[in-house]
Amino acid sequence: MITDAQVHLYEVDTPERPWPRDADRVGAPAKHAASFTAEEMIGSMDAIGVDRAVVVPPVWAGEDNGYALSAATRYEGRFAVMGRLDPYAPDSPERLEHWLEHPHMCGIRMSGRWYTTPTGVGAALGDPQLEWYWAACERLGIPIALLTRRFSTDVARIAERHPDLALLIDHLGTGDSRVPMERFASLDDLIALARFPRVYVKLGTAPARSDQAFPFADVHPHLRRVHEAFGAQRMLWEADITQLTKQNTYAECLRLWQEGLPFLSGDDRDWILGRTAAEVLRWPEA
Repeated sequence: MITDAQVHLYEVDTPERPWPRDADRVGAPAKHAASFTAEEMIGSMDAIGVDRAVVVPPVWAGEDNGYALSAATRYEGRFAVMGRLDPYAPDSPERLEHWLEHPHMCGIRMSGRWYTTPTGVGAALGDPQLEWYWAACERLGIPIALLTRRFSTDVARIAERHPDLALLIDHLGTGDSRVPMERFASLDDLIALARFPRVYVKLGTAPARSDQAFPFADVHPHLRRVHEAFGAQRMLWEADITQLTKQNTYAECLRLWQEGLPFLSGDDRDWILGRTAAEVLRWPEA
């Protein structure tokens, strides 16, 4: 069973259902599609043989998890949700206590305005006021996906204090840059997190960080390092389909992990393409 560990599902911005507008957000990032519905994702999955996907509601469409959860309900067994929650909101402690009671909710994805600093993401990772939040998620068994970018080192302090908390690092901890070397500038910091057994890595944007056509050979050395450090049982494939291009298709993102990396065994591929997600998100494949 193949599981895509991250997709943004969102409807188009309309007067009836407007997206947030302020100084920081005026629409979807240029690299993402203007909208991407559950039906479009189901079609994309069926076309290449992806069985299911984890929905991550995008910040630009608002903080509401409603559309993601409704998609998971309508397409039973095809979607699970790592929803959005602002840990600074007054009602967040109570919401956390009931977070996993919804049958399709499997975790939290951390990104957004409350998570940023003037120079980038990372503010929440080092904020002592959020110690209660990490402790609550650990106690309740709520996995957290983190958009760390270059702040992967801040995850170490959380992992040290909360060894049973599952932390999933998004997009290999990479950043956007026109300079190839800068995209993987924080890779050493990511590799250093491998010493924590409950830290996992989401992988699918590797083709988007490549300057070459399939099989994206220029990123293979980076992927080998991640595999050697974490092992396949802590790696999850995700494609982030809404920012893909004709030169970096959904099918090619999958093929990379099916056949494009000779250092992976068949068992490695099984873990990366589904079994790891099934275990860490407690979303059984059966």
